[in-house]
Amino acid sequence: MEAWPWWAVIGYLVIDVTVRVVSIIVVPRNRRPTAAMAWLLAIFLIPVLGALLFLLIGNPKLPRARRRKQEQVNAYIAETASHLNFGSLRPNAPEWFPPLVAMNQRLGALPLSGGNDAHLISDYQESLDAMADAMRQAEHYVHVEFYILQSDASTDDFFRAMEEVAARGIPVRVLLDYWANRWKPRYRETLRRLDAMGADWHLMLPIQPLRGRFQRPDLRNHRKLVVVDGTVGFVGSQNVTDSSYNLPRNIKRGLHWVDLMVRVQGPVVASLNAVFLSDYYAETDQVPDAGDLTHVELGDGELGCQIVPSGPGFEVENNLRLFLGLLYAAQERIMIVSPYFVPDEALLLAVTAAVDRGVQVELFVSEQGDQAVVYHAQRSYYEALLRAGIRIWMYPKPYILHTKSLTIDEQVAVIGSSNMDMRSFGLNMEVSMLVRGEEFVDEVRIVEDEYRSLSRELTLEEWNKQPLRSTVLDNLARLTSALQ
Repeated sequence: MEAWPWWAVIGYLVIDVTVRVVSIIVVPRNRRPTAAMAWLLAIFLIPVLGALLFLLIGNPKLPRARRRKQEQVNAYIAETASHLNFGSLRPNAPEWFPPLVAMNQRLGALPLSGGNDAHLISDYQESLDAMADAMRQAEHYVHVEFYILQSDASTDDFFRAMEEVAARGIPVRVLLDYWANRWKPRYRETLRRLDAMGADWHLMLPIQPLRGRFQRPDLRNHRKLVVVDGTVGFVGSQNVTDSSYNLPRNIKRGLHWVDLMVRVQGPVVASLNAVFLSDYYAETDQVPDAGDLTHVELGDGELGCQIVPSGPGFEVENNLRLFLGLLYAAQERIMIVSPYFVPDEALLLAVTAAVDRGVQVELFVSEQGDQAVVYHAQRSYYEALLRAGIRIWMYPKPYILHTKSLTIDEQVAVIGSSNMDMRSFGLNMEVSMLVRGEEFVDEVRIVEDEYRSLSRELTLEEWNKQPLRSTVLDNLARLTSALQ
């Protein structure tokens, strides 16, 4: 093999050293130490490819114009909310609760509202049918926003409800994530059905450089919500698709997703609507007349609810800070249900420190995963969690436990789209609902008990028998999880 000329060798060395020096200056700035170290490791091991990947996906923020829109929306919501009646708040809140709520609002959440009703729907098909039934009652508008939205046999009634509403001349506005749907089965059939019914639909975070629409390609709008007339809403973790997601590999493995949604009534529905309107505005530069935030329906319930939107459009990871605040406030019990539990240092410390304080901590995860890298990254934390005294429940095959919930003691819960992983904290646009009220926590406890009855407990003894190849895969996946 012919040797490189001297000038090519010198040129390569200059470029290599320049890339390494510049990366040390640029990469750690305003970035978590773990993420910075992971990027530096990638760049130092594979300088050219690592640098190109960093340029492509190294910025976790939305484009500047999009962030300005979010700032405008936040200012509008804050101004509007200051003049609204959000119901009577539940009395006798624990001392830590009002400061937590105030922190959420400072970081972009909607105000805490009182007088709400909220009920869980934990059956997959039942939740789709309940949303369809609510939409059929629409008199003014229907707002639908989902990470994945597919027309198939399971969701046919959901789509027929939208068609019936649109046929009555009532606006049906639909938002769906671009990347999550673009390469999935039934994508074009779904869009054709939306067009045929006359829905006002838009793709969220589209990657269309020829149209001047481009951002980091792995950013996602992961929110799931429905608002009907500002009086009834749904929020949770379930997508609008068959429980197999219609993917051939899932069907071959017999995989089905286990999820839940929450049906809400009361002032909190206006907050959910505000999230939809902000996303609609971000994609269209318009705010529909029917989405009037000043219209707040007071309910008959007694739950205190706060909607917490999060994602790269916000300055800080406000969903992570919400979770941390709750974990440190817990006195008796912490129950976490998360399909993708990949904590950063702060979250890992919070859950393990809770055990040290005498708090009972349980984590519900799936026995098998649908995403190999995330699945192995999650497994890399099991030993530390088990040694700390956290009980881990493995939901059985062939189901993927996709519910995302956190309950604290007997009075506070969080339900929504946000996983407890670094992707949901930094890259996904999420929506979570903080709920205070024993009656709601009791409903969540019933679902937790059902999950526990179907699951098996992972023990440290069993975990220590893991083969070396699994440990290697887990640790490699853990390193890649910090690349953001």
